[in-house]
Amino acid sequence: MSDDGSTGPSMTDLIAYLAKALVDRPDEVEVESFDEDDAEVIELTVAREDLGKVIGKQGRTARALRTVLSAASTRQHRRAVLEILE
Repeated sequence: MSDDGSTGPSMTDLIAYLAKALVDRPDEVEVESFDEDDAEVIELTVAREDLGKVIGKQGRTARALRTVLSAASTRQHRRAVLEILE
């Protein structure tokens, strides 16, 4: 196992997997990623009727997704930001 974290699924794969498990229409989940300044930005798009499931009550689900992403990015020695798009 290498120390750079390059093996295994990417952070976009992780967010896609988690989002598809949360929504009613997993075929409409789209995840894109790009580098911006000092961080990797991951954009998550879901069906309009699934937006509430991804955000959760008082943003708790979105916060949990960001926490998991933060833990994964720390392991890869990178900073990642999750943006949930409408």
